Amino acid sequence: MAYVRFDLAVTLPYSLLNFLAMRKKDIITLVLLISATLFTAALSVNSDDLKYLVFVILIASGIKFSLIAFQFMELKKAHTFWKTALICFLVIFFGVVSIIVFY
Repeated sequence: MAYVRFDLAVTLPYSLLNFLAMRKKDIITLVLLISATLFTAALSVNSDDLKYLVFVILIASGIKFSLIAFQFMELKKAHTFWKTALICFLVIFFGVVSIIVFY
């Protein structure tokens, strides 16, 4: 007979241990992402000026996108081409959205 081991009860503690085992830089990045999300949510509820709001949300989402790409997707270790491509994509995307909103 084969030996079967069931690890169904270890799911939650394993996830918690993964979070606790994160590097300090990853935790700081995660806190920055959560705070930027809460900032944009609070700003969108309390703001009346649409153009100002779109600009601030675009900046915050660009920062969040860059943090995720460079920290969690480890793009900082990638070739320079991919770093440049990501930044060019952000600039083009924000340029197009800004043109649509402001004109």
